[in-house]
Amino acid sequence: MTKWFLFKLYGFRKLPLSVLTGFKIIELSETKCVTRVKYKYLNKNPFRSTFWAVLGMTAELSTGAYALLATQGKDESVAVILVSTQAEFIKKATDVSTFTCTDWHEFDTAADKAIATNEPQIATGKTIGINSAGETIAHFDFTWSFKKRDQI
Repeated sequence: MTKWFLFKLYGFRKLPLSVLTGFKIIELSETKCVTRVKYKYLNKNPFRSTFWAVLGMTAELSTGAYALLATQGKDESVAVILVSTQAEFIKKATDVSTFTCTDWHEFDTAADKAIATNEPQIATGKTIGINSAGETIAHFDFTWSFKKRDQI
């Protein structure tokens, strides 16, 4: 099995729109999370560009993957939820849109602090979207809340 197949299987179960829109994770490391979506028939709007919601889902994935990853492998269970979103659209997205987030340590620190203090913590991931020419098309900020789950 390939990683692509496993992501599609996970996407179908947890993120069904990932199958329809085709957004995907290109790279996930401690230095950056890169996601991508192509301009295609199902993703377009009447203005001949990628629908803003598709861009938002792809951008959210670049921060959400970090948020989920930060909760894995901890001594305690940590819940994570998106609490705020800000977006600025700069240029029409008419081809491949790539989003990059480099805020891994923000998320990891927030998850660790939620466990240590038993208080909810927030982390904001900034992601920048570019087109295939390297031009900035959008900026998104996603704020995530981390909370240690009560032991049962």
